Amino acid sequence: MSALIIAIDGPAGSGKGTLARRIATTLGLPYLDTGLLYRAVARKLMDAHTDPRDPLAATRAAESLQQIDLKRSDLRGEECGAVASLVASIPGVRAALLDFQRGFAAQSGNAQAGAVLDGRDIGTVIFPNAQIKLFVTASLQVRAERRCQETGGILADVIEELAARDSRDRGRSAAPLKPAPDALVLDTSEMDAEAAYAAAMKLIRGRLS
Repeated sequence: MSALIIAIDGPAGSGKGTLARRIATTLGLPYLDTGLLYRAVARKLMDAHTDPRDPLAATRAAESLQQIDLKRSDLRGEECGAVASLVASIPGVRAALLDFQRGFAAQSGNAQAGAVLDGRDIGTVIFPNAQIKLFVTASLQVRAERRCQETGGILADVIEELAARDSRDRGRSAAPLKPAPDALVLDTSEMDAEAAYAAAMKLIRGRLS
């Protein structure tokens, strides 16, 4: 039996991260928040006061990424997220981090184990042959309201930030955000975390049966 790879993609604020962590715990699989990889690269560039749009510098930062870089306490927040979105549009960065992500799944357990990874191109680029692909989404308004609850931000500002990030993520030439053709789409606009989890597990068990 091959390793079970569960790819969970979706836009910012859709709830995919919370969902992915819980699914990983339920199934006893290692979990990787791939967004942290781009945030860690962004933080390296920010620390060095380097323009995140510089493809050579950004690619070098991605190539030097180590597991310990993902444990930094300053990877969250809107500023780092915005820079990470810029970095993610650079093909060299995505190529460097592709190997990192595939390596995590390969080394995370035995042949029957596998991993749960969430991001924006897991099912389309990183693991196009994943057994389970979920695309988790929600309306812009709902995603912004969720983000405001987490950060205490101003709703109008958060809507603007998420809309801009959606545009960058969906419009970039390197691995644009979109559902894989065989992804199971889960719209969580009308769901709380518990309902989203139950719906996701139903989809997963249905696909595995």
